[in-house]
Amino acid sequence: MNDNRKYKYSTKSTTDRPEFYIIREWVEPGKRIIDLGCGDGSLLEILKTKNICGTGLDLSTTAIKSAKSKGLTAIRKKIDAKLPFPNNSFDYSICCVTLQMVMYPEILLSEMVRISKKQIISFPNFAFILNRLDLLLNGKFPRFMLFGYSWYSTGHIHQLSIRDFELYIESLKLKVIERKPFIFTKLGRIPGMLLGANPNFWASSVVYLLEK
Repeated sequence: MNDNRKYKYSTKSTTDRPEFYIIREWVEPGKRIIDLGCGDGSLLEILKTKNICGTGLDLSTTAIKSAKSKGLTAIRKKIDAKLPFPNNSFDYSICCVTLQMVMYPEILLSEMVRISKKQIISFPNFAFILNRLDLLLNGKFPRFMLFGYSWYSTGHIHQLSIRDFELYIESLKLKVIERKPFIFTKLGRIPGMLLGANPNFWASSVVYLLEK
């Protein structure tokens, strides 16, 4: 049975996601970053090519071993709790496709704002059109954001939409510098005009660059 709550990585594990390349374009060379929920360190490894000094945090022991096997700095630590770093320790804090998997996303976001000047956050958009149709037509928990898992085996705890997120960051008085919505499923080609005009409906995922 597939179960992505165990978070087991091999030392040779690598991950490739479209978000990584968007983030690489956004982060300036030579900056200090922290990757919260770094997994096997694949994003940190990509950012090293731009001379970006990065530290990874993850709760999974195998994730930390995998990241360290790549020569990366990685610490085993819960990320939705008080973090052991002074205010503004980093230029960027990054949380890539992990926000929906933590118990206390509000603490994670608060700590990101505290320890870094800018924040980069990505997550799957639960209000995506195929999710809406799945619930409407089949009356079941939408499957398209679970990537092959079921409602009982997914690591997702707090499903959220683009609209949910933007209302929350507005309450935190965070400024959106960049927003990149995109399609991560086989829906076909969505015109950029539609995607940009109503990402909460058409986008399966989104990446934000924020500033306090």
